[in-house]
Amino acid sequence: MPRQLRAEQTRATIITAAADLFDRQGYECTSLSDIVGHAQVTKGALYFHFAAKEDLAHAILELQARAAQQVVADIEGRGLSSLESLMRTTFAIARLAVEDPVPRAGLRLATADVAVRPPLRHPFTEWQEFATRKFTGAVKEADVHTDTDVGVVAHSLVCFFVGTRVAGRSLEPPARLPRRVAEMWHLMVRGLVPVHRRPRYLTLTTQLEREIRTC
Repeated sequence: MPRQLRAEQTRATIITAAADLFDRQGYECTSLSDIVGHAQVTKGALYFHFAAKEDLAHAILELQARAAQQVVADIEGRGLSSLESLMRTTFAIARLAVEDPVPRAGLRLATADVAVRPPLRHPFTEWQEFATRKFTGAVKEADVHTDTDVGVVAHSLVCFFVGTRVAGRSLEPPARLPRRVAEMWHLMVRGLVPVHRRPRYLTLTTQLEREIRTC
């Protein structure tokens, strides 16, 4: 195996192992020795790629950001309504968290005392700005009440989404997250969407949750 490819695979193994431990036991409670053991690599191999635990955390946050940006790019190119785009994005991010320990750990690291290094931006800031844009579009498209304070609603959405995972971390498995996202959207649709447009988005919520469960 070429040396560069082997190094890339080792780096990916270390990141995945660190992500799994950060998600399951927290950043502060995970040591580099724990990561070495879980990844089944030498300390030298770990230090070749990462000088400190903070570097590993930043690498995971970077990968989470790229994954979220790819989700947005894929959905934005489909010509959907603003509200449907936002809903599909939240379910897609939930699906990433269910299937991959790296985005799941990124979500936990974003709620821990881990500095986000420029030019990377804090994920919650990016999510809130994205949600604000989408709710603004949804108001213009008459899918959301015209008197909606989009900034407040966007902030509430991010807090709801993140809080669901934080509160549920010790109470239920990650596979439960799509159900919680569906519950979130059932509440938000009933509170934000005009009556004559609610059936479309309530049906969409059920459909999106089902799609994750059947994958």
